[in-house]
Amino acid sequence: MATNKPQTASDYTPTIGIECHVQLKTKTKLFAAVDNDARESDPNTHISHICLGMPGALPVLNKEAVRLASKAAIALNTEAQTLSAFDRKHYFYPDLPKGYQITQQAHPIIVGGSVSIIGDDGNTKKINLERAHLEEDAGKNTHPEVGDYSLVDLNRAGTPLLEIVSKPELKSAQEARDYAHELYLLMRYAGVSDADLYHGNMRFDVNVSISKSEALGTRTETKNLNSFRSVEKAVEYEVSRQIAVLESGDKVIQETRGWNDAKQKTISQRSKEEAHDYRYFPEPDVPPIRLDESFLEEVRQNIPQMPAEIRQALSNRGLTEEHIEILLEAELDSVTVGYLETLLDNALDADSVTAIANMMVQTEIPKRRSEELLNAPVLDTAQRTVIYTEVTKLARAGSISSTNAKALLQDLLFSGAQPKNIEAYAQQQGYIQLSDTSELEQIVDEIITENTQAAEDVRSGEMKAIGFLVGCAMKKSHGQANPALIKELLQKKLSS
Repeated sequence: MATNKPQTASDYTPTIGIECHVQLKTKTKLFAAVDNDARESDPNTHISHICLGMPGALPVLNKEAVRLASKAAIALNTEAQTLSAFDRKHYFYPDLPKGYQITQQAHPIIVGGSVSIIGDDGNTKKINLERAHLEEDAGKNTHPEVGDYSLVDLNRAGTPLLEIVSKPELKSAQEARDYAHELYLLMRYAGVSDADLYHGNMRFDVNVSISKSEALGTRTETKNLNSFRSVEKAVEYEVSRQIAVLESGDKVIQETRGWNDAKQKTISQRSKEEAHDYRYFPEPDVPPIRLDESFLEEVRQNIPQMPAEIRQALSNRGLTEEHIEILLEAELDSVTVGYLETLLDNALDADSVTAIANMMVQTEIPKRRSEELLNAPVLDTAQRTVIYTEVTKLARAGSISSTNAKALLQDLLFSGAQPKNIEAYAQQQGYIQLSDTSELEQIVDEIITENTQAAEDVRSGEMKAIGFLVGCAMKKSHGQANPALIKELLQKKLSS
């Protein structure tokens, strides 16, 4: 007798698309000559008659926002459209005083493009983009837990946004997280945005649907996610929630949802509007944008090295994928860090590059991210390259132990010491290993005399005991003895 196979999560295929709102780092807002950086400002102090939507206020387009959007297009593997135009998107909410938002619906500044990630199968996966368009941000509403009122801060109203819309080609929470993170790297390296997630410079709206066939299911949109982890967790939750809804015999409702980080769950907010609900029509107060070839060529000439090029260059120098990703992220901690410039110095051989990268990843980066050194001054790239090169030489020559190499590196990078001769400084500060055979022999003789049982164990073939004796010698020499020479001397003396 045939039985129905029970449904499981693996029977459903998730489909995910992401809309990413990127605040462009212009000095002023998109249509008003008002300071665009209000991160540490009091509410409603970065506003003008244009931000407030006063009658007769006319917007004037910020050319720098157009230039940054054009740079973003190249970072997204395409180019800005030579003709784009603005539209009015109507909705009524306290954070939008005009009652409409100026955006680009019919003719966006970017069409197409792609972002490459490592897919769930371990291979490179290209996520295609639908479009990216310029628009002004709305203000910010806050809802105090006590009271029946809301507060509106319009400092953010009019901030230039680039909304990047992916095609629904992501298939898992991990892919969604990796895509969001790669967008972050692209926008930061292109110099388009500060992408400060904490202050909302970059926000993600995640669309999720599930289906048992190739036909897409009903999607929900979870809005205003401001971390890569929340993107991942929101997708995980929505996939599980929608499966549970369908398995109970109900239908998934197309709606807008919010993310409750404390409860790690999405919450229904409102039914999802369709495009016709916004009553789009062409913006009469802002003329179309027409970009000529000279403008686009200038943009092309000012694109820095992007993550894909840097990954390839570092991979060619022998670095592991794990180290490359750590270094790509760490380089953004400060514009003057110069990790990548140091590692890509053609004067360094492959072994030196690997050794330096190890010290960066294991020593400087964790130290610099510690609370007490979060804002520590950074040496310029030339100084840091010299320090890394010299410390690496000492370590590879056996003149300094790995432990002392880390200590010396931290000393040189963070203490303010700037010796003309690093080897002489290391010798003076006691970092150099003691390699004088006569001095080491004296230490070894003392250790053998003080540890007769361990010495006898080594003579009897118990070689584990030799590690104990080496440790004793290192302690006696205050860490300055060369452990390889100590071991060699012990073996020689205890085998005779």
